[in-house]
Amino acid sequence: MKMHSAAPFLKPWRDDMRKKRKKKIQRVEFQRDTALDFIKSEKGRPVFTWIFQIAVTLALAAVVAIFFFQSIAMEESSMEPTLLTGERFFINKLIYKFASPDRGDIIAFTKDGSDDATIHIKRIIGLPGETIEIRDGIIYIDGQVYQEDEKLPQITNPGLAEDGVSLANDEYFVLGDNRNNSEDSRFAEVQNINEKYIKGKVWFCIYPADQIGFMKN
Repeated sequence: MKMHSAAPFLKPWRDDMRKKRKKKIQRVEFQRDTALDFIKSEKGRPVFTWIFQIAVTLALAAVVAIFFFQSIAMEESSMEPTLLTGERFFINKLIYKFASPDRGDIIAFTKDGSDDATIHIKRIIGLPGETIEIRDGIIYIDGQVYQEDEKLPQITNPGLAEDGVSLANDEYFVLGDNRNNSEDSRFAEVQNINEKYIKGKVWFCIYPADQIGFMKN
């Protein structure tokens, strides 16, 4: 049986594909030239400048967010009623590069600084060099009663602070606002927080929607 080449049948299909490819290239080139002409025109130049500025701003914002902020979820009830389980926040990792943590700040920290360590959220009560003592549910700082701005539960378990806890020059004493359901500096599992283990300040609530906004410590 005599075999026939498929080439004559494929030629029209190949020609058609070449034509379509050429039209596509021409269309892309036309769109490119039209866009360039618009950008160079009096009307197009300010529009392009505006779009370029927005793009640069968004790019810079993304870089800042990646390097200076971190998203974190509240996964424990130790800060209730101030912070609720499931809420999400940005922590400001830059702020403590320029200023020291202050009393009342809500901070995110790890116990040992390892990369895979759990991040905890608590409130700073004691500052470096101070002595913290808890007697009869009352917090004493260097022998003076600490008056809190918030109305929080009275402490029933002073833990290590019953006999007084002296802070080194790089240590902070932290408590959870849910005073009787919080693992914090009163207990051996946490103890005092070294400044180098502080990840940043809880700064901005991003979830849920009705709580979005800057934190008020």
